[in-house]
Amino acid sequence: MTRNERFEQILMLLRDGELIRARDVAARLGVSERTIWRDMATLVDYGVPIEGERGVGYILRRPVALPPLVLTHDEMAALRHLLRLAEAHVDTRIGSGARSLAAKIRAVMPPDPEDDAPI
Repeated sequence: MTRNERFEQILMLLRDGELIRARDVAARLGVSERTIWRDMATLVDYGVPIEGERGVGYILRRPVALPPLVLTHDEMAALRHLLRLAEAHVDTRIGSGARSLAAKIRAVMPPDPEDDAPI
């Protein structure tokens, strides 16, 4: 996970307006607590309205605009795989829905450089 992906994940965790401890964020993201402390300080420096401190927890006091959906490479690979499975489904409603959904996703997502097969 890149630093920017981690920032996005932290903001997603903070969006519910609840107090969350660095220990819990670190466990969810697979990094150290110290990394989360540094990330929180960086996000505050960037102007994100995060309040809190080490040992107590962090909370997002105002909503922050994020892109509507940001997928990691692994999430995109999983989505591509699931759509292929759904497109092959014998129920025509599910198969046609999957083909329609795949077409919409193809229209807005860049091609996967590691995968020559279309969605």
